[in-house]
Amino acid sequence: MRAIVVGAGIGGLAATLSLRRAGHEVTLVEQTPRFTEVGAGVQLAPNATRVLRGLGLLDAVAARAARPSRIHFRGWAGGADICSYLLGPAVEEEFGAPYLLLHRADLHEVLAAAVPAGSVRLDTRVVGVDQDDDSAYVTTARGERLGADLVVAADGIRSAARQWLFGADRALFSGTAAYRALLPAGEVADLDLPELAVWMGPGRHFVHYWVRRGELLNMVAVVTAEAAPESWTARAEPGEQVREFAGWDPRVLSVLARAGQVLRYGIHTRAPLARWNVGRLTLLGDSAHAMVPFLAQGAAQALVDAAVLGDVLTGATPAEVPGALDRYVRRRLATATNAQTGAARAGGEFHLPDGPEARARDARMAAHAAEHRFMPQSAGWTG
Repeated sequence: MRAIVVGAGIGGLAATLSLRRAGHEVTLVEQTPRFTEVGAGVQLAPNATRVLRGLGLLDAVAARAARPSRIHFRGWAGGADICSYLLGPAVEEEFGAPYLLLHRADLHEVLAAAVPAGSVRLDTRVVGVDQDDDSAYVTTARGERLGADLVVAADGIRSAARQWLFGADRALFSGTAAYRALLPAGEVADLDLPELAVWMGPGRHFVHYWVRRGELLNMVAVVTAEAAPESWTARAEPGEQVREFAGWDPRVLSVLARAGQVLRYGIHTRAPLARWNVGRLTLLGDSAHAMVPFLAQGAAQALVDAAVLGDVLTGATPAEVPGALDRYVRRRLATATNAQTGAARAGGEFHLPDGPEARARDARMAAHAAEHRFMPQSAGWTG
């Protein structure tokens, strides 16, 4: 059976590999002239690393990753732990797969290297998708019409295919903007930072963790904002990130001050969909369920999409594709939508103003951690 995957991000690459492992011929179509990946850090919980193991890539990815032993949640000023949870060997023993911290480009590179060059068409922009009873098609900007038994649109948060299938929708601004930077480990060695921490405060939160085997510190500083461009490359004004976090713990301010090039972008999502597929066409990853990053599940959900897609299409014939895609969406839609909702809720919890609500949040978190070794969202790491 023949498939076309549109988009060579993490979801599209994983879908290509998963469909190839299911025995199908896959053409991966990507509009950029070469494989590239923007962004900085990415967290992969066991639901994601289990997929990488299934693709035969976990060892290669883990070799480039950091493996935190705990995650810490802290208040914005005093810096003391509100609570912490186990990661490291305890997570691997409990869930059968590790929790890894990576530079997004390292993950992308491992996935891309596993796709045969002959399966990839770079510098090919898709301008339309359609189908008939027997085949699905993509039309390229050069006027080609490529046919297959199914088309998987993994074309990201700005998905054109989503609009072609389900009508125009707009980006939903989350009300937050993020400052991102990577710092060499030597520049922050004196700060005694935990391996992975979330610092919470009024209208803001700050996340940092090691990537690339501990050689780099990834920092993400999120603030409430009225508007911000949806861009991964827009630069912050010099010192802007420090001013936004005035009064915070000195370690947070030190990281912010020592960051070199800092990017600032608005965090956007898309509204949840009631379905992702029509006939022989389906969405996958951010094109289906773009979410805010506050539960660190965006990449993980795309990887799980890819694994389930390969599973439902294993042994399928061309005539069985529409039914198989229905099963894929039934297995994935509710879980991914719940992740979208949960991530948005977490952002609100992180940004509570000082006072009774924040104290109640801290008490809930401490009580949960006293009785559980793993974070509440770990319930979703089993599949």
